[in-house]
Amino acid sequence: MQSFKKTLTGEEPKPAAKPAEVKTEKKAEPRKEEKPVANKITVGHVHMSGCTGCLVSLADNYLGLVKILDDYADLVYGLTLADVRHIPEMDVALVEGSVCIQDHESVEDIKTTRKKAKVVVAVGGCASYGNITRFARGGQVNQPQHESFLPIGNLIDVDVVIPGCAPTPQLIRNVCVMAYLLLRGTEEQKALAGKYLKPLMALAKRGTTACFCDLMNDVINQGLCMGCGSCAAACPVRAITHEFGKPQGQRDLCIKCGACYGQCPRSFYNFEVMDEFEGILELIDGAMK
Repeated sequence: MQSFKKTLTGEEPKPAAKPAEVKTEKKAEPRKEEKPVANKITVGHVHMSGCTGCLVSLADNYLGLVKILDDYADLVYGLTLADVRHIPEMDVALVEGSVCIQDHESVEDIKTTRKKAKVVVAVGGCASYGNITRFARGGQVNQPQHESFLPIGNLIDVDVVIPGCAPTPQLIRNVCVMAYLLLRGTEEQKALAGKYLKPLMALAKRGTTACFCDLMNDVINQGLCMGCGSCAAACPVRAITHEFGKPQGQRDLCIKCGACYGQCPRSFYNFEVMDEFEGILELIDGAMK
């Protein structure tokens, strides 16, 4: 046999290696994921009657959202993001949309959210003030009986309001970070987080209705209006115009949806935040690195 191989190749065949001489490479064991922060908070997204624009704004944080979910929060509930049917216990509930009071399941869901969450955040104009859902009168093809919608503050106590239609991604991100620091941070971090959230908590305590008259009394007549036009841009019924660089409201068109008041950056102006502005920014930047 060996001579046959030599005839074919012209070389002496090499002896086969013994089993003891065969080298085997050890496979590396899979590395276990190390969580940068072990003591995360639990967060849920509760969707009521809305356009999902606030959820889109939340997702528009891109890698910032990934950072929050990696280091600071576990998402335990969300109709589009988590495979959980019933509302669980959670630290922070982000609630989007208003509540249809003809839909008994929605009414029960918002009450359950209040029972299960330590902090309830009204995200966006519909959850905060009702916004454009105040136009609802029923008669829709799919659910003709759905005719009355209320902001969540009319049914439960709300701790924090994030205004806007939709709120900016940065504002939602900052509130999530501050909620974590308020619940899990050091004493210094808790103090700064409390100052950041204080004006948004004041909006929640203020109530669920607002009109241009409130904006006029609280902002314009106090010399705080800077003529940015945010109120006019937010008004769904175009009841606000600009005259000589300042907003003017038509009371007969106003539906008291609160869009203008919540959108105005000076309506929740707070000197405690301004005095700690640099420290708060550094705190947020450090958390997102």
